[in-house]
Amino acid sequence: MADSPAQFRGQARLPRFAAPLRYDLRIRPDLAACNFSGAAAVAVAVSAPTRFLVLNAAELDVDRASIRFQDLAPTDVTQFEEDEILVIGFDRELPVGEGVLTMDFTGTLNDQMRGFYRSKYVCNGESRNMAVTQFEAADARRCFPCWDDPAFKAKFKLTLEVPSDLVALSNMPVVKETVSGPIKTVYYEESPLMSTYLVAIVVGLFDYIESSTSEGTKVRVYTQVGKTNQGKFALDVAVKSLDLYKDYFATPYPLPKLDMIAIPDFAAGAMENYGLVTYRETALLYDELLSSASNKQQVAITVAHELAHQWFGNLVTMEWWTHLWLNEGFASWVSYLAVDSLFPEWNNWTQFLDETTSGLRLDALAESHPIEVEINHASEIDAIFDSISYDKGASVIRMLQSYLGAERFQKALASYIKKYAYSNAKTEDLWAVLEKESGEPVKDLMTTWTKQQGYPVIYAKLNGHDLELEQAQFLSDGSSGTGMWIVPITSCCGSYDAQKKFLLKGKTDKIHIKEFTASQSSDGDKNIWIKLNIDQTGFYRVKYDDELAAGLVNAIKAKKLSLMDKIGIVEDSYALSVARKQTLTSLLRLLNAYHDESDYTVLSHVTSVCLSISKISVDSTPDLNKDIKQLLINLLQPAAIKLGWDPKDGESHLDVMLRSLLLIALVRLGHNETINEGVRRFHIFLEDRKTYLLPPDTRKAAYLAVMRTVSTSNRSGYDALLKIYREAAEPQEKSRVLGSLSSSPDKDIVLEALNFMFTDEVRNQDSYYILGGISLEGREVAWTWLKTNWDHVLKTWKSSSLISDFINYIVSPFTSEEKAAEVSEFFACRIKPSFQRALNQSLERVRISARWIESIRSEPSLGQAVQELLQGTA
Repeated sequence: MADSPAQFRGQARLPRFAAPLRYDLRIRPDLAACNFSGAAAVAVAVSAPTRFLVLNAAELDVDRASIRFQDLAPTDVTQFEEDEILVIGFDRELPVGEGVLTMDFTGTLNDQMRGFYRSKYVCNGESRNMAVTQFEAADARRCFPCWDDPAFKAKFKLTLEVPSDLVALSNMPVVKETVSGPIKTVYYEESPLMSTYLVAIVVGLFDYIESSTSEGTKVRVYTQVGKTNQGKFALDVAVKSLDLYKDYFATPYPLPKLDMIAIPDFAAGAMENYGLVTYRETALLYDELLSSASNKQQVAITVAHELAHQWFGNLVTMEWWTHLWLNEGFASWVSYLAVDSLFPEWNNWTQFLDETTSGLRLDALAESHPIEVEINHASEIDAIFDSISYDKGASVIRMLQSYLGAERFQKALASYIKKYAYSNAKTEDLWAVLEKESGEPVKDLMTTWTKQQGYPVIYAKLNGHDLELEQAQFLSDGSSGTGMWIVPITSCCGSYDAQKKFLLKGKTDKIHIKEFTASQSSDGDKNIWIKLNIDQTGFYRVKYDDELAAGLVNAIKAKKLSLMDKIGIVEDSYALSVARKQTLTSLLRLLNAYHDESDYTVLSHVTSVCLSISKISVDSTPDLNKDIKQLLINLLQPAAIKLGWDPKDGESHLDVMLRSLLLIALVRLGHNETINEGVRRFHIFLEDRKTYLLPPDTRKAAYLAVMRTVSTSNRSGYDALLKIYREAAEPQEKSRVLGSLSSSPDKDIVLEALNFMFTDEVRNQDSYYILGGISLEGREVAWTWLKTNWDHVLKTWKSSSLISDFINYIVSPFTSEEKAAEVSEFFACRIKPSFQRALNQSLERVRISARWIESIRSEPSLGQAVQELLQGTA
């Protein structure tokens, strides 16, 4: 066994006795036949005696007769498809030192949006294929045999043979081109040291626009022919971001050029390939007339995120996927820093709490995972590209930065980038640099946040002149976990001028109220309020005793709190209510304090909580559902009336976003006036697509309004939306329609929308829009549809993130133990690693809802409180 190729099976990583130094790759894609051929010459350093070379290859046909190491032909070549490895055996030990491994291979341009794949587009009315790569996490091995592990950095020199009329791009600039009839050969400069997952190739018909950074780096945005005007906004953000990061990281952009390109079929949002960043069209293209304000923001954040990776991820790369969060958490956090500097009026750091919220929600599940995850097989990697790696990752970085201070933090990051440039780092390496630069116990503090899953809730109660604090792990199912954290506590009392910061290291601690400076107002204690976790910089929740909670409600009404703190209070209260740590009654009373709120950032959290309450009350208290909905409508309506349906001259970006947010929420809550007005404007829009009565920002609300009125016997609205979908050229408009189609209360229409996903008219990447829009009335029919079509779904949507969407969106809305058992039973013999985590998390959400419902039903004064709040007597 020890001397057979099988000894290398079942390993998480490749053996280290040989490592690539340089790849010379020649690849020829055939876009008509959808296949490709290639030749590789890899300079390999053998560091220990071995008879074998072991590298990755998947879904490739390697021509065994072509394999040579120096001039040695192998005696044994074995491809283990399950392990995605190629084991090349020789009849003698290879000498220690450098040698060149050569081989020829062929593969398929697949349609799975991973590896080397084809994407379809229309040019001058005819349908064409482009060839695109997507290698992260472990799919470079589907394009060429390689050591497909981020720690095996090497230099890459590519040569492509492509049709003469097409544009062929890679990571580096073109050195020269030679044309021979219909085929041209394109030679690229050799790259610096980089990981395989960042290699990229795109071949197709494109136009571009270009600009330069202050250092003279050429930046281009490539789009489909005729769409370059939609690339201007992203180009501008890119140039400014590169200049900003160069200063922030105190290191120049590492490559001679940067290209960004929009790809019609793309599984993720974008991919930070070194020097050639690929995007889904909605994440790169922005059209002043056709895009919404939220589209604009999405483009800016995505571009800033991908370009941050050029330093954090590409120049310094995580040592293994366990440390993925170093890439993603940092890029997410620093993208907000960049966008906030470019667009201060967007109030971006307050919007960052959207990220923190989604991290906190996922991490309150028992089925969450630590930020640092052990990865034992390549198939497990995709499942950790989730809210923990990105959102919790970014949030704990914000917490650390706020604890250490912005300046110290930036200095340390710059030293980290310098120290590990062109190399790999682990989480501990970052802590070591931060600790050295700051003199703070960074490693001990942060290990509690990255190595264990979950986070604490801090119980705060007043006892005489002491504020007593106690931490316990917070879980949405209401149980208490065993975790303990070192928690950076920030607090203020009566004003933001009186703040106290310290580390809570044990289970409990207390603060003497007198420690908050003596300058407090002397008119008794009635106006005193205490807020913990100022501006929500900490990744934890707070449960206040009744007295403290009442003080905060008064502070909200008296407009004493920052936007971030208002968001924190409503999010914590909602989470505590779901976990049965406080009543829905008290949550409704708290929401009532927000009735004259007019800020987008706060109301985006308030509306999301309102919609969750509305949904749960359908199942928990159907007899109260109408009144609860009316109560929530009353809460949101004043701000909506103030904004109306029509844009106003000179209004802020955030008000434009707020209008859309509130109209959509009122439609979802069943507010008849809003629905009727949406339908009225929709009919005008159908006759005149350029009407100013329905600009891009309010279209989604109108589309949803139309779908609330659609049924099998009155389906003209559904058919009209399909017509708009078919005629729309922009992906953003198409996605607005797709996100509305399944929201009808009529089950048969929901079924029709789900089946529409199976047609050629919907790209596989866009299925989640339809899945995410399913109405509550459509839950059962969607579940039956999923069971019936499961084999087809599994075969068509292979990537972990896409298949997980089907499960999350269809299973999570259920709210009974019986349904959880039924789903569990269906999947018992069908489970696969790519969606196991998504399934477990969805089932846990169903059970949490079931428990919350029981708890709501047992609240004695809920009905009375709803009436009081409706009548304004509460």
